[in-house]
Parts: sequence; C-alpha cells; structure tokens
Amino acid sequence: MAEDSPFIVDADWLEKRLGTPGLTIIDASWYLPAQQRNAHAEYVAAHIPGARFLDQDAVSDPDSKLPHTLASPQYFAQYVGSMGVSADDTIVVYDGPGLFSAPRAWWMFRVMGVFQVYILNGGFDRWRAEGRPVTAEPTKTAPCVFYADFDAGRVVSLDEMRRIVGNRGSQIADARSPGRFVGTDPEPRPGVRSGHMPGAHNVPVAALSENGELLPKDRLRKVIEDAGIDLSKPVVTSCGSGITAAAISLALETVGHTDNRLYDGSWTEWGGLSDTPIVTGKE
Repeated sequence: MAEDSPFIVDADWLEKRLGTPGLTIIDASWYLPAQQRNAHAEYVAAHIPGARFLDQDAVSDPDSKLPHTLASPQYFAQYVGSMGVSADDTIVVYDGPGLFSAPRAWWMFRVMGVFQVYILNGGFDRWRAEGRPVTAEPTKTAPCVFYADFDAGRVVSLDEMRRIVGNRGSQIADARSPGRFVGTDPEPRPGVRSGHMPGAHNVPVAALSENGELLPKDRLRKVIEDAGIDLSKPVVTSCGSGITAAAISLALETVGHTDNRLYDGSWTEWGGLSDTPIVTGKE
C-alpha cells in the first residue's frame, strides 16, 4: 500500500540504501503514557543501522508551557544540526508502529524548508519483525550546520484558531480518538477539558493507516471525506499536542490537498483554557 504517496518509502527501498552518503535515518518515535513504551530506551536497544534519535520533547520550544510546541527555526536548526542532520540530506523518519509520531517529524522538517524527507512505511516494528538489519551500536555523527527556511504560514496560533472557530474560516480536522473527540473519554493530561472545537471534524489518526502503512490515496480520500471534510477548501489539523495532527497533514498532502495548516497548541492548549468554546457529543 501507499506506493502512490510521494512522501512514503518502503523497507526494501531503505534497506538497499543503508550507508549511502547523504541519506539520514531518524527514529522519531514518541508514545502516549497509555502505550507503555519508552521510545529512547527502545532506540538504544535496537535501531536501524545509522539511525539517529529525535527526541520529540527535546526538539520542542523550551520556553513553552505546552508539550511539543514547534521550536524557533534557530533552536530547531541548532538541535538537528547537533545530530549531524543537514537540510541537504535525504531524510527518512520512522517510528515504532509506522504512522503515529513519524509524521510530526516529517512535518517539522518540511516547515523548516526540507522537502527531501520521507516516512518509512510499516515502521520499525515491522522492519524488525521482517528480520531486516538492526543494531544497538551508537550512531556516530559529526555536528553540522542546518540551514532552516521556516514557513510560518503552515502553523496556526491560538489567536488565529479563535478566529477560525468563530467565523468557520477553515475546516478543522481533529486526529484524536472518537471517545476523546465527543468527550466520553477523559483527556490524558490533567486540567484539560473534554470535547472538541465547534465545527471540528473527527479524523482519528488510526483511521489513516492499516498495519502501519498509510492507506492508498482512494481510501484516504474516502476517510477524509466521510469525516465531513471538503477537500476543495482549507483545512487546519489538530490533535492532543500537535503530534498526530501531522498524520492528517500527511494524508491531505498525499491526496493533493495543499491548503492545510497545523494548529500547534492543539487540544492541550484549547481544552486547557477556561474561555474557549467546547462542544461535547456529536454535532
């Protein structure tokens, strides 16, 4: 599946190219507490040869009170440059299950001006299950200079999100689970209210992939449209903390929808405030 996505590479493609100069592999795994997985510990124990670990928490804005806030271009460039990542590299990112947190790294690199960035279909769990090369050897890298070309227009702020909700200026696609979206399941973060933004559509991240692979274009389009999204109009993606919203961004770009942006504060910010409008149940 997903051979028709220009943003996805398969395991055969990557395995043939291991060790190629200019190819950078990044483990961008991150997990919710309920998943009971430690991304960094798993990376240390086993990773694709040559892979570097991108800590989704550490690469975030250190001055933000919210989780996973996109860092400034300067901070991001310093962080990934210290990993030895160049903006001229061909970058392949992966996570454990396949399409959970890897799209966030893909999206961040694209926002910072890198377009030779791809996601490994099936993720590391499948890679390992298929007996492909893994190692516990630390990846040796030399720091380099990463030149960021930041596209601020791809990121939506709280103030703009308030306007969008108020005037329905863009469609809102929320990647959280249906239970969290309608407010029947509690939010995993304390102090965050349950429900969703008025007018939002639920596009659960789990509906966009199957067995760790991005769905083919026709099925992606159906999932998105069945959620009530009109692909001829602008879309803002959201989720719990900005991680899985990027999977919707990936799905939209794959079906040719380019007028999409990501609300970086996502539900942790919106639901954590007392004056933001919230809807529960199905509208």
